[in-house]
Amino acid sequence: LLIKVIIYIYIYIYIYKTLSPRRGNLGFANKSDEGWVSSMFAHKVNARKDAHSNLLSKKDISNLYKIQFHNVKPECMEAYNKMSDEVQKELHRDADYPCEVVGSWNTWYGEQDQAVHLWRYSGGYPALTECLRKLNRNMAYLAFRKERSKMLISRCNQLLLEFSFWNEPAPRSGPNIYELRTYQLVPGTMIEWGNNWARAIKYRQENNEAVGGFFTQIGELYVVHHLWAYKDLQSRQETRNAAWLKEGWDVNVHYTMPLIQKMESRIMIPMEHSPLQ
Repeated sequence: LLIKVIIYIYIYIYIYKTLSPRRGNLGFANKSDEGWVSSMFAHKVNARKDAHSNLLSKKDISNLYKIQFHNVKPECMEAYNKMSDEVQKELHRDADYPCEVVGSWNTWYGEQDQAVHLWRYSGGYPALTECLRKLNRNMAYLAFRKERSKMLISRCNQLLLEFSFWNEPAPRSGPNIYELRTYQLVPGTMIEWGNNWARAIKYRQENNEAVGGFFTQIGELYVVHHLWAYKDLQSRQETRNAAWLKEGWDVNVHYTMPLIQKMESRIMIPMEHSPLQ
């Protein structure tokens, strides 16, 4: 009986390998379903010569980004925005700080009473370290942080790199609304995501809506953020619908959807001092 079982297994594997270009004929839903067969005999790892971050990010620009999510007490929102405005302007005027705010927003649709800040550190991790060292000796900034802590319910941040195929975020005039689309990917699929979006981004640039694309390095991992700008919600709907009329967009969506574990959309309004208006 054991011999028969072994023979059947080998016959099954032979059929599997023979029809591998047409795996749908074998009824596999996806690659994870077929993995048990291969794992019985071999564990193959595709060789890579570089880290994912180096393969996906811009090599000619050593920028590091930080995104902050601050959940503010509803009664403190106005005071929080005013105080953030004053502090960010002060940091921008001081050339000794190798950081700048790319954009600041309040979430309109999504989690309410929330502020989102996107920072850029020119010079990567050394610039981040230098900036933090100087801020920890800045008495005015320390006083601001102490006062801010009274206004917050919770906060979190992530360190990000920018996808090589996306636009470099640059100041723009308004009025605009911004959409931050956040994707939690299946671990191990970042390269596949990047390869597909390197092709897909060309379908989403005609109306200058693509602002920036980022992936996490520290914080919650395998998270992607896509930032878009639109005139209003109606313009957003028309722009997104137009993408489906372009040959090839549907293919990219088809191949990226299985990579996503969770996704979220925030519609955000720029703060008064935000470079992205």
